[in-house]
Amino acid sequence: MAKHKGRAWHSRLLAAALGVTAMAAAASVWTAQADTTGGQPQGRVSSPDARDRPVAEVAADIAHASDRGARGVNITIDDGPDPDWTPQVLRLLKERGVKATFCMVGTQARAYPDLVKAVVADGHRLCNHTVSHDTAMDTKSEAYQSQQILNAERMITKASGGVRSQYYRAPGGAFTPYSRQLAASHGMRPLGWNVDTKDFEHPGADTMVATVKREISGGPTVLFHDAGGERSETVAALREVLPWLEEQGYTFGFPVR
Repeated sequence: MAKHKGRAWHSRLLAAALGVTAMAAAASVWTAQADTTGGQPQGRVSSPDARDRPVAEVAADIAHASDRGARGVNITIDDGPDPDWTPQVLRLLKERGVKATFCMVGTQARAYPDLVKAVVADGHRLCNHTVSHDTAMDTKSEAYQSQQILNAERMITKASGGVRSQYYRAPGGAFTPYSRQLAASHGMRPLGWNVDTKDFEHPGADTMVATVKREISGGPTVLFHDAGGERSETVAALREVLPWLEEQGYTFGFPVR
C-alpha cells in the first residue's frame, strides 16, 4: 500500500499531537509496560472514565474482505472528522442508505466529538487512524507506535461517548507486525484497502469514479477522505459511484473482523 498525503497537513496534525504526547507521557509509560507483558500485547485499554474493560482479540492480519461476501463493498472514509466535509459525506450516505467505516485521526476526534457521535448515531463504524497520522510510523519505535495507536483509541472512544473503534488503519499503510498485533489485541482489526481513489491528489471526480469502476473487481475496500484538504471532488465522486455500484449488483457492508 502506497504512502500518501501532503506534508503540510501532516505537519499541522503532528504539531497538534505534541500536546497530546506530552500530556500522555505517563500513560505511554504504562502502555509500554502493559503491552509487552509476556511478549504479547494485553487485551485491555483505558476507557474515558478510567475503568479497564476487557475486549475480545481479533485477527492481526490486514483485512480487505467484506462481511457481505463476494459482491460486498466496503466504503471507508479517512482522516476526519472535519466540520466542513464530514457532515456532507454523512448526508450523502444517509440519502443512499449506505453504511461506511470512518478511520479517524485522534486529534480530529478530540476537536469534533459531536461529529464522532453523529457518525456512530448513523450506524457507521469507527476505525483508529492514530493520533497524528504519521506515515513513517513503520520506522519508529514500538513505544511510539503504541502511543500513537492507544492514545488515539482513548481519544476516539471518549469523543464517541464510549464506542470503540473496530478497526485500525495505519497512516499510508505503514503497518508493522507489532502495530498489527497491538491493535488486534485491543479488538481493532488491521484494515487495508483495495481501491485507492487518490482523492488527496485532487484528480477530479470523474477520474475517481473511473478508478472505482476499473478496480473494484480486484477487491471490495474503497478508500476516500473527508479531511486533510478540500473534499468537494470526493463528495461528487461518492454521489456518482454509490448508485453505480448498486446498479452493478454490489451491496454495502463492513470489513470483516
